[in-house]
Amino acid sequence: MVQAQTLPFIGHAGSTHALKEVFLHYVWQFQYFDATDLCTDDGEPITVFAPGAYNRNAGPDFMQARMRIGEMEWVGCVELHIYGSGWEEHKHAADPAYENVILHVVWENDQPAYRADGSRIPTLVLRDRIYSGLLLKYRRFMHSPEHVPCATSLKNVSRIVKLSMVERAFAGRLEAKANAVANLFQRNRQDWEETCYQLLARSFGFKINAEPFQRLALCMPYRLLRRHGNKQIQLEALLFGQAGFLEPKRDETVDQYTLELRQEYQFLDHKYELATGRLNRAEWKFLRLRPANFPSLRLAQFAGLLWNRQHLFSSILEAPTLEALRDLFRVQQSEYWRQHYSLGSCSQEDVSALGETSIDTLLINAVVPLLVAYGKHQDEPALVDRAIHILEQMAPEENAITRRLTALGWQPESALDSQGMLELYNHFCLKRRCLDCVVGASLLKPTPA
Repeated sequence: MVQAQTLPFIGHAGSTHALKEVFLHYVWQFQYFDATDLCTDDGEPITVFAPGAYNRNAGPDFMQARMRIGEMEWVGCVELHIYGSGWEEHKHAADPAYENVILHVVWENDQPAYRADGSRIPTLVLRDRIYSGLLLKYRRFMHSPEHVPCATSLKNVSRIVKLSMVERAFAGRLEAKANAVANLFQRNRQDWEETCYQLLARSFGFKINAEPFQRLALCMPYRLLRRHGNKQIQLEALLFGQAGFLEPKRDETVDQYTLELRQEYQFLDHKYELATGRLNRAEWKFLRLRPANFPSLRLAQFAGLLWNRQHLFSSILEAPTLEALRDLFRVQQSEYWRQHYSLGSCSQEDVSALGETSIDTLLINAVVPLLVAYGKHQDEPALVDRAIHILEQMAPEENAITRRLTALGWQPESALDSQGMLELYNHFCLKRRCLDCVVGASLLKPTPA
């Protein structure tokens, strides 16, 4: 049998503060404690038939637990705290949701818990029942200097366990992205075209300029751009003007194209009173970016997409394959921007259109969540499946996070895997949610002696 041990270095005024309730939840959920002669703090024997279902919402921590306390069998809720006084501190006695609590599980019982009617709730103290080494391993993970707490142990985890966690993390990431799209759709008064436009605008900013691109899309609505969709110079004037790129600079040399943009924007600004929402040129980040990633060029490429694909949302829905989706984004920016990375500064070499890697990034971050959100809204599961299949066909993303995990032996095979790895790293590893992670939980699982 696995041996339990007392951990004398954990005390009420000591380092118990580093112990989190989530650890007790983990211990109770999987019953990782010595149940020999299990009893309440006042000596009544306890037999646990079912620890209950873990509740991540409001209310008691575990629901529908079954156990015998003394001579009576109970079905109800279990609440856990580090200290018994947590019951009073959280005012559970005054909350009707906690009236059905049949057992209070604590690390240390410094104060008994009472229901609203004054009856005392049976309390189980786990401090001296935790399996040997379990808390020590947990504390090592929590205080690991590595970005990935289990970095040194990851090689001991089976591929199936890692795959299951990546899929779970991916599902959570996709759900969150689709919900964000759905919320944007509601804010846009249920206009899918406007929603699609705003999503793509933010994605064209990639990571560095996503925020100003998003603000630009909000102050330059798609419905207004579509009024001028038959004149490319006006479409570009609206975008570059609202972005703040047409504001005069000291000692600048103005070429003919820039002059035309300013003249068009001045006319349209007067017509639509656009200046109120206009961005400032200083909001755009150029520092340490390669010219191919300059926001001015990205904006020109975005304008080229809007000019060449004037029914973009419907085209996305109708694209039957991954390659067809890629083709939608394989468009050239206007002639001027094939020789310029920024206004007034001519390049010595031809400026390329949007690259294949950038197109795939747009598909991952904008198109796939859009398809999932639309599929759910229209109750079309096939559209959701198609979006997921698109990610399965795409090569995995390569960035600092995927390289870090790959170096630990975690090799992604598709964009679905890399998306799951990004979610895992950012929302589990960095936040030390090891007990919510299948990989972490498998490494923390106590080993019988």
